[in-house]
Amino acid sequence: MSVEEATFWEPYYQQGTLRWDLGQAAPPLVELLQAAKPKPGRAAVLGCGRGYDALLFADQGFEVVGFDFAPSAIAAATALAQAAGSSAQFLQRDIFELIPEFENQFDYVVEHTCFCAIAPEKRPDYVRLVRTLLRPQGELLGLFFTHQRPGGPPFGVTSEEIQQYFRADFEILSLTPNLNSIPARQGEEHIGQFRLKPLESI
Repeated sequence: MSVEEATFWEPYYQQGTLRWDLGQAAPPLVELLQAAKPKPGRAAVLGCGRGYDALLFADQGFEVVGFDFAPSAIAAATALAQAAGSSAQFLQRDIFELIPEFENQFDYVVEHTCFCAIAPEKRPDYVRLVRTLLRPQGELLGLFFTHQRPGGPPFGVTSEEIQQYFRADFEILSLTPNLNSIPARQGEEHIGQFRLKPLESI
């Protein structure tokens, strides 16, 4: 099975073998919200899994929609949101099929364990997707898995490669090694904040 199919991911959620699932919002994203204090707006969380990061942003006043194509992920995220009384919404979708329905609908896109899960050859498509989802001056808030191990998923990437993918369309406000990773990911994450460039500058 291909990582581009929901059937690849669904068994992980059904069996509970989720190596990427922290059981909570990613600490670096918590820290980013505290430090950068982005103005609340409408946010899309791509490949949201069980929805912890989406719930975090909703709790901070963002209007959040989480997207994942694994049915069990969306069911779990929806249940968590209901139990917490959260405003976060979750939709079962293939992220690469969100356009045109969600074109220019978001002030933020939140990235965590989605970019590393897609096939590397789809990364330019991911960048175009994020660009198209965002409103003018919209931002990508991303926690990237920058390990150097062969194979995947998760597929590794360097900080230099991340900049190469995004710099044509985005101003790289920050992209730094993360110092607040969980022990299993120490030295393997970068946290970034990218702002969509005006059309006339692209």
